[in-house]
Amino acid sequence: MSIEIKVPVLPESVADATIATWHVKPGEAVSRDQNLVDIETDKVVLEVVAPEDGVMGDFLAQEGDTVLGEQLIATITPGAVVGQEVSKEQAEAAAPKADAEAAGESNDALSPSVRRLVAEHNVDPSKIKGTGVGGRITKEDVEAFVKSAAKPAAAVAAPAPVALSGDRSEKRVPMTRLRKTIATRLLEAKNSTAMLTTFNEVNMKPIMDIRKKYQDEFEKKHGIRLGFMSFYVKAVTEALKRYPEVNASIDGNDIVYHNYFDVSIAVSTPRGLVTPVLRDTDTMTLAEMEKAIRDLAIKGRDGKLTVEDMTGGNFTVTNGGVFGSLMSTPILNLPQSAILGMHAIKDRPMAVNGQVEIQPMMYLALSYDHRIIDGRESVGFLVTIRDLLEDPTRLLLDL
Repeated sequence: MSIEIKVPVLPESVADATIATWHVKPGEAVSRDQNLVDIETDKVVLEVVAPEDGVMGDFLAQEGDTVLGEQLIATITPGAVVGQEVSKEQAEAAAPKADAEAAGESNDALSPSVRRLVAEHNVDPSKIKGTGVGGRITKEDVEAFVKSAAKPAAAVAAPAPVALSGDRSEKRVPMTRLRKTIATRLLEAKNSTAMLTTFNEVNMKPIMDIRKKYQDEFEKKHGIRLGFMSFYVKAVTEALKRYPEVNASIDGNDIVYHNYFDVSIAVSTPRGLVTPVLRDTDTMTLAEMEKAIRDLAIKGRDGKLTVEDMTGGNFTVTNGGVFGSLMSTPILNLPQSAILGMHAIKDRPMAVNGQVEIQPMMYLALSYDHRIIDGRESVGFLVTIRDLLEDPTRLLLDL
C-alpha cells in the first residue's frame, strides 16, 4: 500500500503555494525524514519530508505547479531498505513511464486558450516545442509555430546577423513566488497610497561613543555585540508611543489604532527582501532586541523563517546603510502606514556651536501614507527619533 505525500496545511493568510524544487526522482529510494520537496508560499518555503523509508512514486505535481493545502502531490511505496539498490520491479512500479509523460502532453494537458488556438489553425501540438513550465505549450509557442509554417519555402534568406565579439549569452529564469509577491505588493503600495517621504539627519557620535565605551562589557554580559539596530528600534518604539497615527493603519473606511508595538525589520535574504517582526518592542531591552534581530537575520539567511515570524507588524525599519546607501525613499510595507529608512554613516563637516567640526552623520528617511499621517505628525515623529538618537539619555529619562 502506498503512502500519500500531501501539501502541508497552509496558514489562513496563504491561499495557495507553488512546487519549488523536487529533491528526489521517481523510483529513487528515500529514507525517513529526508526532504522530498520544497513548497514555496508568498512568505516562506515549506519542506515536506518522507514519513518513512520507501521508494518514491509518481509526481502528481511538477515544479512550478500551483497547489493547495493538503493536496496530494506524490506517493511513496514503503519498505525499501536505506542504502539497498531498488529492485527492478519496485522501480518499474514507482517510476513514471516515458510514454505516460508523453501522453501527458496531449490536448488534455493544454490550457483552454491553447487548445482553441490549436483548433483554429489546425496544427499538431506534438510538433510544437513548449517553452512553458515543464515544457508545456503556451499561446506564444503556437503563434510562433504557425508563423514559421506560413513562410514560403523559397523565401529570401535573411541577411546574416552581425558577428559580435565576446560572450553575449543570456539566462532566463522564472521569478520566484516570493519575488512576484514582492513586486505586486510594491506596486500596490505605490498605486494605492498617497505616499510621501520626509528627510532629516542625525549625528551618530553619541551612539558611537556609547558603543565604544560599553561594547566589551555589553558583549561579556549578554553574549552578543551591541549594534545600531537596537538603538533604532528603541527610538522608533518611543516615537510611536508619542505619535499613534504612525502606529495606525487604514482598513476600508476605518483607521485602526494599534495599542501594541510590533516593528518589522527588513532583512535581505537569498530569496529576496523579507520583513520579519519584533513583537512588543516596548517591553524589550537593548540586549533582547539585538538577540532577536540576530536570530531573525540567521533564520532569513537559512530560509527558516516561519509564517508566524512574518505575520503582523505595525511599522518597518530598513537599514540600507549596511549596503552603502547614502539616501533613499523606502516604499511602504502594506498595510502599514510608515517605514523608516536608515542610511550609511559618513563623516561630514558640520556647524557645531559656531565652529566647523567633522561629525559622523546619517540621513533618516520616513515614507508615510499622507491619507492618515499629516506633515505635522510625520516631521514630529522623525525629529523625535533624531533627538533620541542624538541624546540617548532621553530614552532612559522618558524625555
